Amino acid sequence: MDLVFRDAEVVDGSSGPSYRADVAIDGGRIAAIVKEGAAAGCRRPTARRVVDAEGLALSPGFIDMHAHSDLALLRDPDHSAKAAQGVTLEVLGQDGLSYAPVDDRTLAEVRTAITGWNGHGDDIDFDWRTVGGYLDRLDRAHGGRGIAVNAAYLVPQGTVRMQAVGWEDRPASEAELNRMRRLVAEGLEQGAVGMSSGLTYTPGMYAPDAELTELCRVVAEYGGYYCPHHRSYGAGALRAYEEMITLTREAGCALHLAHATMNFGVNRGRAPDLLALLDEALDAGADISLDTYPYTPGCTTLVAVLPSWASEGGPEAVLARLRDDGTAERIRHHLEVLGSDGCHGVPVEWDTIEVSGVSDPALAEFTGRRVDGWATARRLLIEDRLGTTILQHVGHEENVRAIMRHRVHTGGSDGILQGLKPHPRAYGTFPRYLGRYVRELGVLSLEECVAHLTGRPAARLRLPDRGLVREGYVADLVLFDPESVAAGATYSAPRTLPVGIPHVLVDGRFVIEDGRRTDVLAGRSIRRTH
Repeated sequence: MDLVFRDAEVVDGSSGPSYRADVAIDGGRIAAIVKEGAAAGCRRPTARRVVDAEGLALSPGFIDMHAHSDLALLRDPDHSAKAAQGVTLEVLGQDGLSYAPVDDRTLAEVRTAITGWNGHGDDIDFDWRTVGGYLDRLDRAHGGRGIAVNAAYLVPQGTVRMQAVGWEDRPASEAELNRMRRLVAEGLEQGAVGMSSGLTYTPGMYAPDAELTELCRVVAEYGGYYCPHHRSYGAGALRAYEEMITLTREAGCALHLAHATMNFGVNRGRAPDLLALLDEALDAGADISLDTYPYTPGCTTLVAVLPSWASEGGPEAVLARLRDDGTAERIRHHLEVLGSDGCHGVPVEWDTIEVSGVSDPALAEFTGRRVDGWATARRLLIEDRLGTTILQHVGHEENVRAIMRHRVHTGGSDGILQGLKPHPRAYGTFPRYLGRYVRELGVLSLEECVAHLTGRPAARLRLPDRGLVREGYVADLVLFDPESVAAGATYSAPRTLPVGIPHVLVDGRFVIEDGRRTDVLAGRSIRRTH
């Protein structure tokens, strides 16, 4: 054998009771599991290297069901933000906006539109245009060595609409709808695991339900799932959740609800209403899952809070409206008085919005400060060319805890890695689940929490040999100390790495060893195969 972990406490991802065992790795897979007290004739495995795992839990690698590392994996071979957390697989292409499939026009537009998520990409060679090309690019990143952790991809519906329809707020023509169907089908054929939407982001939000249903029918044909950031997490949250359930039921498509929170003052204490809605649909046979991060603030771009009409026509049109005093005043009125659809139908409360990052270094003084009104927001939007990222302090702890207990819950960081002060969830989501919500608060048992982070998301992704500690499965594994594991990231020091996670393996190779990042790049694209 290549490697044996001796006397580990195996938390196998199934939610079943943990057990003590030796776990042997060979050729990148789990070759043998010998439980303590096994029959006398069952020899303990030996290997070229033996790691004493006494006092450590061994689990499958964590699966980040909502990641924004689309360019970070190409930019940074280290990628300790995720590797050090024990993440061995990230799902990219989120919120309906990413970099494939594109043509030259769409690529330029989407790079500007989501600069706040991923940077403008001036350091990236965008030598792909298709989903398959992007996945190939991940595989040959960093001189052909690969990427830090594995990555799956969702076809981004907003980018697809951008390519077929543009930035106009209108229903697609039949020809345009057919083109979108083809683009989604091609992406799935090339390995995407499903389709995402960002229905508070333009231009994806301009799609009516009938259009989304038709695209979901395509997703269903390929056995993928639909992952919407739906139309409201605020004033219309429950109605928006119900809309997605109805839409996917009609399309016969599996549904995975992105960062399924209940935010803003109107939703304080209303998580039980959401969970009752989900339970009713699940009991009726719906195929639904969801992800959340274990924090109360959200994170997005500042431009995202604008009313959708202000974003019609694309980034340059937005900037032109912001520069015009009369139009800017109309935008302010929608934000502060009427409640814009970009701000989830709730009048904006500027003191809840904190600048987490800017694209222009000349504006760095604003990072970490609350936005003190429309004049400041308008200045940032114009001078930073829509590249400003923000934290929105609008969540509720009781909702966070209630939702994470649900039977279809999984973990997703929604981690944006850009900016001087990114949301700590980018560096801390998974150890925070294990440290705060398991050990300190007892919201979940260790076995159940690990299942939420491993086996359950692997089942959603239809991965036949990942997500569990089983003989024959790929050796994507984490060893952590249940008594000390914790997020190091805080709001004041958000890039601090976690503690209590000494070893992380991807494909049987150490990417974290004795608490330090190795130079191993064992990650590859994980493609839909059935």
